[in-house]
Amino acid sequence: MGTSGTKRDVAAGRLPSRQYEENFGDLHPPLGRHSAMVEADRCYFCHDAPCVQACPTTIDIPMFIRQIATGNPNGAAETILKQNIMGGMCARVCPTETLCEEVCVREIAEGKPVKIGLLQRYATDALFDDGKQVFTRAPASGKRVAVVGAGPAGLSCAHRLAVLGHAVTVFDAREKSGGLNEYGIAAYKTVEDFAQREVDFILSLGGIEIEAGKRLGRGLTLAQLQADYDAVFLGLGLGAVNDLGLEGEDLEGVVDAVDYIAELRQAKDLSTLPVGRNVVVVGGGMTAIDIAVQSKLLGADEVAIVYRRGQEHMKASTYEQDLAQTRGARIKYFAQPARLIGENGAIRAIEFERTRLGSGGKLEGTGEIFTLDADVVFKAIGQTFVSDGLAGDGAALTLQGGRIAVDAERRTSLSGVWAGGDCVAGGQDLTVAAVEDGKVAAISIDRALRAASAA
Repeated sequence: MGTSGTKRDVAAGRLPSRQYEENFGDLHPPLGRHSAMVEADRCYFCHDAPCVQACPTTIDIPMFIRQIATGNPNGAAETILKQNIMGGMCARVCPTETLCEEVCVREIAEGKPVKIGLLQRYATDALFDDGKQVFTRAPASGKRVAVVGAGPAGLSCAHRLAVLGHAVTVFDAREKSGGLNEYGIAAYKTVEDFAQREVDFILSLGGIEIEAGKRLGRGLTLAQLQADYDAVFLGLGLGAVNDLGLEGEDLEGVVDAVDYIAELRQAKDLSTLPVGRNVVVVGGGMTAIDIAVQSKLLGADEVAIVYRRGQEHMKASTYEQDLAQTRGARIKYFAQPARLIGENGAIRAIEFERTRLGSGGKLEGTGEIFTLDADVVFKAIGQTFVSDGLAGDGAALTLQGGRIAVDAERRTSLSGVWAGGDCVAGGQDLTVAAVEDGKVAAISIDRALRAASAA
């Protein structure tokens, strides 16, 4: 595809009004009671269930499915939420196809796993619809814990600490709590404001105070939190998107995919969002898939995802890659961005060099060039941890690979400070993994606080 004669074309309202609601409807319609019972009956209720081992939060999957099969969805939800307080969101966004469902005995035997994710959603939705609170707080401990970041890790940690009787204050830079669940997940995966419904459920326990608009390094310091609270948990997430490293990244139309997804998620009217005719997404993870699919759903004519390595190397699962392609996006493998082509301060096209795997699997350019027209180029090549807010008083925090180093209990190198979620080294960058980090850290914090009280 060449650039001659093309004009940058970005506009809102490309589709009839009713089309937006249809396009951004629920990706996986929920199971009804009958279909949930039928699906639950497919489970073998394995004694040494591989699905439990594959779940980062070790939910007792056979148990909750058995509870559904016996007509007790609320009991199933309790089983789920005691291990994963964000089981409702994880049912919607977890890559179950590479976790629990991938190792399901039905998948291995028949190529058709039990629909664990949809069953988990069925149970948690039933409990939410009933408005039932299944947790009670332990007697007040008199201890206060500061949690920085109201994303999955922070809220998971805060909830478990509140259950254990501690008073928790959660500080977050944004107006709404939820982190990436609120601002970073594709709109068609979490409809009807579910992220905030889940936050409301977590906060309904009591003992958790949210202070919005508070960011480390801007009127909030780690040293002050350590002085004011008995323990601190950092669930900071990743604050920056990696650059392409090319001249022209300041051109109009070269956009961080994460920022645009956040804007889309907060839009009251999707028809007001501008979208290009020709959209190019650079990257190979979930963010790349999410922004590509949503660009098509907003009315883009051509959407191409370009990834520097092969299909098997993409962080996005095969299922997600297939989803993008069935929704009309093309995926080009083995190509890396080489040059941004602009005109009058705006992007017009992007030039790529084809790549290959050389000796030892090292990526190398082939010298072959191709060009794609682009009204918009989305950068989706990963996010990085921003440690600026920790400058000075956070100097004692050890970093590993650009993220916070923690031990198995999510303790940092700084006494009295724990961390979890995407900001820590060695993480999986998954909602479910962040929830587990928060839970593990909360249990460790509780143990440390009680030991200190007993000393």
